[in-house]
Amino acid sequence: MFKSIFSKLMIIFILIIIFSFSTAGATLYYSLGKYVSEEKIRTLEKAGEEISNYLKIYVENTNNPVAEAMFEFLLDSYMRNTGSYIWVINDKGIIVYSSPNMHGLDVKIRSHLNMEQGNYRLPDERQYRKIFSGIDPVIEKGDFFGLYKDTGWSWLVVQKPFKYQGIDGKEKVIAAIYLNTPITQINKTRSTVFRFFITAVIVSALISIVLVYIFSLRITRPLKQISNAAKVIADGEFSRRLDIDSRDEIGELAKAFNQMVVALQNLEEMRKGFIANVSHELRTPMTSISGFIEGILDGTIPPEKQKDYLEIVKEEVMRLNRLVNELLDLARMEAGEIHIVANDFNINELIRRCIIKLENLITEKNLEIVANFEGEDTFVNADIDAIERVILNLIHNAVKFTLEEGIICLSTLAQKDKVLISVADNGIGMEKEELNMIWDRFYKSDKSRSRDKLGTGLGLAIVKNLINEHGQDIWAESEAGRGTTFFFTLKKADRDKN
Repeated sequence: MFKSIFSKLMIIFILIIIFSFSTAGATLYYSLGKYVSEEKIRTLEKAGEEISNYLKIYVENTNNPVAEAMFEFLLDSYMRNTGSYIWVINDKGIIVYSSPNMHGLDVKIRSHLNMEQGNYRLPDERQYRKIFSGIDPVIEKGDFFGLYKDTGWSWLVVQKPFKYQGIDGKEKVIAAIYLNTPITQINKTRSTVFRFFITAVIVSALISIVLVYIFSLRITRPLKQISNAAKVIADGEFSRRLDIDSRDEIGELAKAFNQMVVALQNLEEMRKGFIANVSHELRTPMTSISGFIEGILDGTIPPEKQKDYLEIVKEEVMRLNRLVNELLDLARMEAGEIHIVANDFNINELIRRCIIKLENLITEKNLEIVANFEGEDTFVNADIDAIERVILNLIHNAVKFTLEEGIICLSTLAQKDKVLISVADNGIGMEKEELNMIWDRFYKSDKSRSRDKLGTGLGLAIVKNLINEHGQDIWAESEAGRGTTFFFTLKKADRDKN
């Protein structure tokens, strides 16, 4: 059930929603309780102060029936407005006045009060000791020292002292005003607000789940496309492409995926071409060798011509040997097994030696060699054996594709911290679309292979790998019928740096 990304996203988002709303609900419930409780306390304290002011007027007009009636009316009004029982007690804990009388109290509460001289009295001294000690206000929560233990809920009791100036001119606490309200009144307010919150949460959660569903589909749909495409490509269908144009990370993934498919397609084509080319390069000389040897063994080739055919067999064996060696070299290069040992040497002198080594080929075609060097000596830092192989290959190619009495120009040019080497010819050249393919293994510009009967088609691939191993660049410029120029760079030796 939870194996797909879509289901995992849905579960994660829903859990986040539940956790967030639960945390918010718990915080709100606690905060509401605290806020409502504090507001209730402030309301009762303010009511207690106002009652205290009216009580002062009443005390100063004790024998006035109107004042007494007015005071009782006020107590009844405050009781209704604050939702609390209001008492006025003396320092003995006797309830002198109540709102409007004790008949409003629950029988269970009255049963815990003592009756003295027709008035109820608080049974526990702790219920009035603090207020008469001068603490203002005194707030108690719970069962108020057992007075409300049979009601089944907690109570809030706010006590305000009533101070009156005596004969000695000093104010004393002669009474206290008690405002008693059940906590259920506070909880009722909190529950009412919380119900509105729960309703809002349910609506918000439903909307959020719908949005999460849409959002998850939007995220997982392209991922599913990528998964399906990967399965198709794994079966060898490289024509499949992703059509995802989003500009986020998934869009970048789709773009990289398409690039990977193109690379795999090219690699597959290269693999097939490589196998075909290797098969061709091996089959041709092996067929010749087999045919000539059979001809000698069965007497088809007369004895006087056998030496000539054995020379051909020898050349084919040497060609096979070169092919195998170059294949092994190229494989080691691509596997990073060939390490470059860089030293300082004179590149001009190395080019001269390479020309001498190919002197016979150059002389056979009566080619003119032009050397255009930066100076008499130009030093570079590279692997001399690897660079000699590069130069020999490039000169050999130039000789091969240059017509008789043609010109080959070899140049060196210092450029800041590099040296640019070029090998140019005025031979047959090639089309521009061929330039990117000449570095491929077994690619031969001469499709008929008439000019390259001894070549393996691996030379330029090896050259490019050797230059890349040096961390340098190599490229070619060509125009059909006007010749080709190969360029590559090498690091300038420290001795030649300014």
